[in-house]
Amino acid sequence: MQVLFVSAGIVVLDQVTKYLIKVNFSLHESVRMIGSLLRLTYVENTGIVFGISVGGALPMFTFLSMIAIGFVIYFLYRERTGPLGSRLGLALVLGGAIGNLIDRVLRGSVVDFLDFGFGSHRFYIFNVADSAVTVGVAIYLIMTMIADSQARKMETESA
Repeated sequence: MQVLFVSAGIVVLDQVTKYLIKVNFSLHESVRMIGSLLRLTYVENTGIVFGISVGGALPMFTFLSMIAIGFVIYFLYRERTGPLGSRLGLALVLGGAIGNLIDRVLRGSVVDFLDFGFGSHRFYIFNVADSAVTVGVAIYLIMTMIADSQARKMETESA
């Protein structure tokens, strides 16, 4: 299960970047990094991924995060001999889920700071953990579609 090092790396990178934002920025402070394309904007989110707030549901999100982490661990175990891409995708999801769970448990909110957009048109503010979950899910889905396509191809060739 060497891919768990990827999960651990995501958790460390996520927590270090959040710490650096907390100690160097005031809440809602924003600094342009690449014009209006990328800003670092410190916000705290009690909602779900990408700064989407649904108000007062922190205990529910904490519980759901724990359940999701359990499912990802199960899938990682099930895929332990599967394609590296699938395991890597799941490892990214696991690391991101743990990173945000740490914030919810220790702080009661998740630190978000990556602020992309053009001028006044902004995407949701997010963090390293959110990115890892999103990229991990995309990789896992792509690998699953490839595996399904290959399995169907093999079935038609053998028929």
